[in-house]
Amino acid sequence: MQRFWHWLAKRRAIVQVLSAIGLNSYVTQAVTKGLPCPALNCYACPAASFACPIGSIQHVVGAQHQVPFYVLGVVGLVGALVGRGSCGWLCPFGWVQELVYKLPIPKLRLPNRFNWTRYVVLAVLVFVIPIITRETWFCKLCPAGTLEGGIPWVIISADIRQMAGTFYWIKLGILGGFLAWMSVTRRPFCRWVCPLGALWAPFNRVSAMRLSVDQDTCIRCNRCQEVCPVNIRVHENPNDSACIRCLACVRECPKSCITVGTLNWSLETDRGG
Repeated sequence: MQRFWHWLAKRRAIVQVLSAIGLNSYVTQAVTKGLPCPALNCYACPAASFACPIGSIQHVVGAQHQVPFYVLGVVGLVGALVGRGSCGWLCPFGWVQELVYKLPIPKLRLPNRFNWTRYVVLAVLVFVIPIITRETWFCKLCPAGTLEGGIPWVIISADIRQMAGTFYWIKLGILGGFLAWMSVTRRPFCRWVCPLGALWAPFNRVSAMRLSVDQDTCIRCNRCQEVCPVNIRVHENPNDSACIRCLACVRECPKSCITVGTLNWSLETDRGG
């Protein structure tokens, strides 16, 4: 089974491309547009096939003042199965961040000690402010929404182009700031801002899909951290809440001591290690 994970990890870029196409395939909109997307993908994108779960949560708690049981249930199911795996494999904006980071410019490695800020974004912009204002404020400011929805609509619609004003330029400024940041730091939006990642992060420790490290085999070479898109020391905490299950560490480990398993298998391994 571990051979399969190695094989799959080498083809993650292909999966990310197919996911971006599938989540924005347009032709299935009539059937699937009401279903929560298993990634952060803007509902306003002209080709979007699914509803953004964060946008749906804001609409239900803000406009309707109800608990979004259905959306939270779908998000919880995905988290229970793969933790933040969708962030690493299915999210189009996550893929964009990885592409921008490949630009040949000096890089800035930042620690994860402040990644609690994504929970602040989740609480304030997804729940508190929408309840008070009845407006989906995270969607209004979301750089992924600007890239996938705002810019395309301004390009293809003359009416919307006429409506674009100061706030649109503010949105472009936010997107530009994140593009600059992600060119020097790995996945900054995922690590410090994304509220969907915040919802999935606690599931990493209890999800069916888990990582395990054979501490007797590990040589502490830190190769796992060097290739990790969210800068985790995998050998210290393989199921860190920031982990996006991209399996780069599994692919690159020189001792093949990082493995993928189920919850029960991993717990037994952790006790044995």
